[in-house]
Amino acid sequence: MSRLTSLLGMLKDPPPTHVFEVSEAGIAVAEVGRQPRIGFAALERDVVSVSPVRDNVLRPEALLQQVRAAARGDGVRKRRRAALILPDYAVRVTVLDFEDFPADAKEQASLVRFRLKRSVPFDVDSSAVGFQPQRDSAGGKRVDVVAAIAPLEILARYEAPFRLAGFHVGWVTTSTLAALELVPAAGLNVLAKLTGRVLSLAVVHHGVLKLVRSIELSGFTGEEVVGHLFPTLAYAEDQLSASPGSLLVCGLASATHESGVWLESQLGVRTAALSSRFGQPGPMNAGLMGYLEKLKEI
Repeated sequence: MSRLTSLLGMLKDPPPTHVFEVSEAGIAVAEVGRQPRIGFAALERDVVSVSPVRDNVLRPEALLQQVRAAARGDGVRKRRRAALILPDYAVRVTVLDFEDFPADAKEQASLVRFRLKRSVPFDVDSSAVGFQPQRDSAGGKRVDVVAAIAPLEILARYEAPFRLAGFHVGWVTTSTLAALELVPAAGLNVLAKLTGRVLSLAVVHHGVLKLVRSIELSGFTGEEVVGHLFPTLAYAEDQLSASPGSLLVCGLASATHESGVWLESQLGVRTAALSSRFGQPGPMNAGLMGYLEKLKEI
C-alpha cells in the first residue's frame, strides 16, 4: 500500500527519527529504530478539537508541552526529522476518478484542484493539496486519484509545536491513510476505524483505494456504526462486483457490543481486528503502526 502514502508531503528525505500521531485524546509517538519505542502522552480535553473547517489546536502551549514530553530529550539541539499523522477528520480525503489523467505534474495539480473546488466548504487556493494517482491493475486509461486537502492554517497550527520542539516535519498524512499499510493488498477489503466520535471507512481493491470517508457520529452505538457500514459494503459489491474478503476493525469494541461476532451477524462479512507486527493498533495509534510497517529498514 506504499503508493498511498506521502499525500500531503513527499518523503524524499532520509527516514524520520520520530513518528507522531495526534488525536484529541493525546499524542502517540514512536522513536524509529530496529525496535521502535512506542509511547503515548495524553492531552487534556480542550487542547485539540478536530474539525475540517476551523482551527483544531485550541491550546498550542499545552500541545507543545506534551510534544516535548512525548518525544523526550527535548534538550537535543540538533533538529530531528519527524513524520506527522493527523486526525482523519482534520483533512478532507477523497478518491477522484478520471477517464484520462495528464502526465504533466502541473496539469495534474490544476485538474485535481478544480475537482476539489466542487466538494469542499473552504478556499482551495489557500489550502494544501496532495494527491496520488492509482492506475487500475487491469490497465487502460482510467485513473483513480487519492486527493487530500486541508486549509493551510489548520496544518500550520498542527505543525508549529513540533517545529518549536526541534523537529523538521517533512511528511504529513492522515491516520487512516497511514493505517492502510496494514490492509492486505490482495482482494477486496474494508477498513472501519473509530477514533473518538469519528468513524473512518476505507475500501481497498487489489491494493487500490476506491473509497474513503470520515463521519462524525451523533452517538456511539453499534447500530449507528452498522448504519454507515451497510452502504459502504453495498458500494463495494455493486461497483466492484466482488464481496469483501474481510472487514478490518480498529477501535470498535465498545461501540459494537465488544464482539466481532455481533458485527458479522449484522453485516454478513468476516470481521477481524486490524493487526501489526509492532502490536495491536488502537484508535489513537493505528496510523503510526501503519507508518512503521512501511519502513522496510525497521
